[in-house]
Amino acid sequence: MDGRLAKGQSTRELLVAAARELFARDGYEATSIEAVLHQSGVSRGSLYHHFTDKKALFEAVLIRVHADAVQLTVKAARGSADGVEALKAGCLAWIKLARDPTISRIVLIDAPSIVGWVRWRQIDEQHSFGVVKAGLRAAAKKGLLPEPMIEPIGHILLAALNELALLIAMSRDPRQAEREAIAALDLVLRKLLGAQQRPG
Repeated sequence: MDGRLAKGQSTRELLVAAARELFARDGYEATSIEAVLHQSGVSRGSLYHHFTDKKALFEAVLIRVHADAVQLTVKAARGSADGVEALKAGCLAWIKLARDPTISRIVLIDAPSIVGWVRWRQIDEQHSFGVVKAGLRAAAKKGLLPEPMIEPIGHILLAALNELALLIAMSRDPRQAEREAIAALDLVLRKLLGAQQRPG
């Protein structure tokens, strides 16, 4: 039983890895099930054992890519002087990830239309919202914002980050769009978390 479970998990990982590469390179619509089977070396029967259809496979890829992106933002925030600096570092890391083809195509461009906006938002909140709120809680402890505002400001900040990332992903000049997004984010965070900062 354990061997079969391990083999099943290995097969699922092969499918997700192959689909991730193809969805990032070619987009959802241009990626066929046949291409995924060829890329992964997995049989059609095995694919449909794990995923009901291409959309279900895409959602599994989306969840994996989103989780990996959040881990990268958390890693970027490590070593910051405090929770507020960690929040800023994490936000900046997410903005920079928008130029990554895997993030831009799968998470930002294709996902809202393939899985639907409501489901896309659920996945985003599941992986990102807790990280944003942790940074805002640290800001509240320093007196930079009222504690009851953590939840609504968290939603505002998460939406702003996604809009800036999408702006970069859709831009004809992603590098310029990134520079502008970073400047805008810096201004917003300084206004949000700097104006009430206590001296010393």
